[in-house]
Amino acid sequence: MNNSSNEIKERNARSYKLILLFAMVSMFMMFAGLTSAFVVSKSRTDWVKDFHLPSAFYFSTAVILSCSITFHLAKKAIQKDKRSATTTFLLATFVLGIVFVILQFVGFRQIVDSGYFFTGSASSITTTFLYIVTIVHLAHLAGGLISLFIIIYNHFKQKYNSTQTLGIELGAMYWHFLDFLWVYLFLFIYFFK
Repeated sequence: MNNSSNEIKERNARSYKLILLFAMVSMFMMFAGLTSAFVVSKSRTDWVKDFHLPSAFYFSTAVILSCSITFHLAKKAIQKDKRSATTTFLLATFVLGIVFVILQFVGFRQIVDSGYFFTGSASSITTTFLYIVTIVHLAHLAGGLISLFIIIYNHFKQKYNSTQTLGIELGAMYWHFLDFLWVYLFLFIYFFK
């Protein structure tokens, strides 16, 4: 009975991970389409050639990479039944996620303060693309923060331990994907502006 129960549990875990993987591939394809449109639009005469990414985006990149580290450490801690360390790393990931969002809006403010606008007659196609790509990423990050909040809630309800880590594993997979996606977007915009 116990062996059969473990097999069902493992099969369910594989199914959930596969579903998440398909969702992440779909999201990446959407961003690949947006970046392709970005490349095509560079040939426009109204493309801003001297645009520089705001400094807040550099800091936010470091912050989101730190999120991946703390989420990974949370996963490793729960696998060893270190509940206190898991709590610390999950909460650190959540706080760093919020800091990332704040830095994105600081970056938007820096862009506007530099005289570039995202919408309206004073906007450019360059900044509009940057805005759309960043906002769509932030929407996906909001989903990540909500799932992280649920993971933290479940952790406090003691639903995770060394034999039951699926929720944290799925959250970590999605969070690592969000980090990879931001680094991809950041490097793409940095090198192809």
